[in-house]
Amino acid sequence: MLNFANKTIDETRQGEAYAGELATDATPGKRFYIESYGCQMNFSDSEIIASILHTEGFGPTRNVEDADLIFLNTCSIREKAEQTVRKRLTEFKKIKKQKPSLLIGVLGCMAERLKSKLLEEEKLVDIVVGPDAYRSLPQLIDEADSGTKAVNVLLSREETYADISPVRLNSNGINAFVSIMRGCNNMCAFCVVPFTRGRERSRDDASIVAECKDLFEQGYKEVTLLGQNVDSYYWVDPKTNHPVDFAMLLEKVAQISPSLRIRFSTSHPKDITDKVLHTMKAHANICKYIHLPVQSGSTRILQLMNRTYTREWYMAKVKRIKEIMPDCAISADIITGFCTETEQDHEDTLDIMRQSEYEYSYMFAYSERPGTLAAKRYTDDVPEEVKKRRLDEIVKLQNSLSLETNKKDIGKVFEVLIEGNSKKSDQQWMGRNSQNKVMVFDKIENSLLESGSFVHVMAESCTQGTLIGKIVNLS
Repeated sequence: MLNFANKTIDETRQGEAYAGELATDATPGKRFYIESYGCQMNFSDSEIIASILHTEGFGPTRNVEDADLIFLNTCSIREKAEQTVRKRLTEFKKIKKQKPSLLIGVLGCMAERLKSKLLEEEKLVDIVVGPDAYRSLPQLIDEADSGTKAVNVLLSREETYADISPVRLNSNGINAFVSIMRGCNNMCAFCVVPFTRGRERSRDDASIVAECKDLFEQGYKEVTLLGQNVDSYYWVDPKTNHPVDFAMLLEKVAQISPSLRIRFSTSHPKDITDKVLHTMKAHANICKYIHLPVQSGSTRILQLMNRTYTREWYMAKVKRIKEIMPDCAISADIITGFCTETEQDHEDTLDIMRQSEYEYSYMFAYSERPGTLAAKRYTDDVPEEVKKRRLDEIVKLQNSLSLETNKKDIGKVFEVLIEGNSKKSDQQWMGRNSQNKVMVFDKIENSLLESGSFVHVMAESCTQGTLIGKIVNLS
């Protein structure tokens, strides 16, 4: 068995290290260890990296002390994530002192943004690789092995890694991520993604469908289609010249089997169409959940952010989603304390949260990122104590909204995909419904249910983050 290590860092808290396994007949030579930080795209990239290295004969390890190669797959969206990576690098100094042959690499968005600066400032970094250059890792490792600092941060207009079969890191054998596109063409003022991941390009639809079908045949029950902006997915078949948009891709994946659940992330409000919404409604196995980042409830701030929509336009989109799919859950990203934000702008954000009734949100205080349009054009002039107070108000409101939306679900029956034991008791199952809500419920003695089973559960009570229920209609 080959063991993989991964550490998750999201924008609000540091997660615990965890590991998954892959059965293989390969004999490991040198061993590598990967930690991933940031978004789901980074975790998907780590699976591509593991596949490339495994093909070259490198064997993974979950123990950092046993590694010959240590890779940090990084995020530049928030300053905190970069600080965490720098701190982690200093912790590796002790290991490198004991093992001088150890190679340490920084991969991903932080590598792309800081480039050679990482080699200059962090003397223990041997390899720096951007998101579009992972195919060159074996050659770069050879260079670093010979004592040369190795760098490849070239961005590509074509690279999608479509031909690489990802190694499913930390897999539970139930849920899997499938990347459908890379890069982003939206120049949101606060965001570094267009500069670290390059221009938007879509992967061919046939390879996506084939990967999803293969996952289903392996026993996976749910796939999440990933992209910086999935709704702008667009592929033209060079043989037929026929275009495929995101709604068409969704339908193709949904038609693999009614027993395969489909999710996707992330949507940009300006691009999600009625065609996508009607496709979601038409297929029961496409989950009724949309992550629809709002960022701010103030039209003035949205314009400064270059979000290309107004407050009213966003609310009309939320209304349209609810008209077509009344049972669809919506979540959001929210940034508080953006440049020049006033108390009225802040109140507008609180108001749009109330009107949208988000099931949950990812909430952050604005953090200026070097190289972004905002850093070039505006002054980060909202005091930190004001940002902290406004963020606290946003978090408290979202907690209240989450509790209220969960209360409305009490008495309803949902189809739930069991993902494993609940965190608190091995006498209970944990799974998610179509709306992406976590449900916890007691196990039934002598039943044939297991992780990966679908079951109907009635919500009987709730907390802010969880629906608590019981199994019903078990045949």
